[in-house]
Amino acid sequence: MDTLADDMAEDLRASLYRGYVSTFKGAPADLRGESAFVWWDHKFLPLLAGLERGAPVLEIGCGSGGLLAYLGRRGFSHALGVDISAEQVELAHQRGVHVEQHDALAYLAANTESFDAILAVDVLEHFTRDELGYLSRHLFTALRPGARLIVQTANGAGLFPGQVIYGDLTHQTIFTPESLGQLLRSVGFDALTFYETGPIPVRIRGKLDIALWAAIKLVANRVRHIETGKRQAIWTENFICRAFKPG
Repeated sequence: MDTLADDMAEDLRASLYRGYVSTFKGAPADLRGESAFVWWDHKFLPLLAGLERGAPVLEIGCGSGGLLAYLGRRGFSHALGVDISAEQVELAHQRGVHVEQHDALAYLAANTESFDAILAVDVLEHFTRDELGYLSRHLFTALRPGARLIVQTANGAGLFPGQVIYGDLTHQTIFTPESLGQLLRSVGFDALTFYETGPIPVRIRGKLDIALWAAIKLVANRVRHIETGKRQAIWTENFICRAFKPG
C-alpha cells in the first residue's frame, strides 16, 4: 500500500511539473525579464560582490530564465541554468539564455566542485525533507572551495505564511531562516547571512513602502514578544540566504 501511495504521489508531482507553466504560472509577460532587474540589482547583485564576471555560475530550477538573463546583462558570461520542466526550458531558450533540461539532483551529483556560485531561487520548497538531505549535500559538493550559495525560499515565519505554504501544490517543505540554517550548516556551509525580500528604495513609492514596512514589523514584533517573549528580523513572504563553502 505504501508503494502504491508513493507511486501515485510521484505521478501527480510529475504531472504538475509537466504543465507547470500552462496550468499554474502562465507565460511570463516580459521574456526579457527587465521588470525585475532593478529589484535584483538591490537584492542579489550585492550578494555576488567579489565574484569574477567569468566565473562559472549555476542556477537550479531556473524556470523561464529571467534571472539568467539578468546575470548576462550584468556581465556574468558563464551562467547556466537547469530545470526539470520542458515548458520552462523552452521559454528560457526564447530568452536566449543557456538552459538545459535536467533533474537538479542528478546534475549536481555529476558536477563536483564545478561552480563558484549556485543560485536556488524559489526552489528548495519543492523538495521533500528526505530529498533536501541529498540536495543540500550535492549543492555543497558541486561548489568549489570558497564558493557561495544563494537561496531564496518561502518564509514560513512571514506575516501571511498560508499563501506560500498552500498556494502551490508542488510545495513540499517550507522553511524559516532558522530551519534553513539548520539544513545548510549540517552539510558544512558556514558564514550564513539572511535577508528580507521586501520593498526597495526606488522612487518615492519605494521609500514610503520601506518606511511603512518598518512600522508593520515593529507592531508584529511587539505582538510576538507579548505571546512568546521572542522577536524576529525577517517577516517578508520570502527570504534570501547567502552561505559559503569553506575555502
